[in-house]
Amino acid sequence: MAMRSSDAQQKTEDFHRLHAGPGPLVLVNAWDAASARIVERAGATAIGTTSAGMAWSLGYADGERMPVAELVAACARICRVASVPVSVDIESGFGESAAAVREVAGALVDMGAAGINIEDGTRPGTRELASPEVLCERIAAIRELDARFFINARTDVYFMPWDDPAARFEEALRRAKLYAAAGADGIFVPGMSSPEEIGRLSGALDLPLNVYAGYAGAPPADSLARAGARRISLGCGPLQSALGLVARIAGEAFGHGRFGTMGEGMLSVGELNALFPAAA
Repeated sequence: MAMRSSDAQQKTEDFHRLHAGPGPLVLVNAWDAASARIVERAGATAIGTTSAGMAWSLGYADGERMPVAELVAACARICRVASVPVSVDIESGFGESAAAVREVAGALVDMGAAGINIEDGTRPGTRELASPEVLCERIAAIRELDARFFINARTDVYFMPWDDPAARFEEALRRAKLYAAAGADGIFVPGMSSPEEIGRLSGALDLPLNVYAGYAGAPPADSLARAGARRISLGCGPLQSALGLVARIAGEAFGHGRFGTMGEGMLSVGELNALFPAAA
């Protein structure tokens, strides 16, 4: 087991409690230190990272294409400035083996992260779901690092085409139970949006259910909570929206020679500097 500072241990315990209510844990996911601090200033009780957003911000496509060293460095900057628990999205683990994935998770434990998201995803070079046994091995290996490090296990079942909706639900439930048995603390099923299915799945699990709301037209948090969601993630949605704003600012500047969009709601230099009062 890893030796963690008392502050890191406390944040991890706080992160567990946030999944127990009274309302759902809402994560407006960050991609760098500045976005993490802005989210925290807005009232976040915890910060989740977005792997896609982090990759884009560093000049890489999504899908574990950024070097793991850059992932770890970016997460270290977020953990340095955040005063709330941080959970890191590591996709399927950034490693070819359970031992390699354990090493990545160990670096996050050492920097004080409270937990991770880790997914089953697809087999390399295919559109076929990876075997759940692979993620089970990785969860078990990470669990050896720290008994309380929060492992949120994601299944991509709902990202795959299915002719039979009932079979899709049963496969998601089967995988969720396998991941729970391997040592997961939470289950994430992005793509599941039906209140009836969310209710059925959350009712069949002893672990908190995480759903995704980072898309246009997503139901409000209270609706998802009534359905049974205990954690709601916006994922790369905030960065997609922010980059859409940059595109509108640039289009207005280049196409019309005007800068009004840029001035709407912009933060001052003083406000942004104040996000990092202890930084060198």
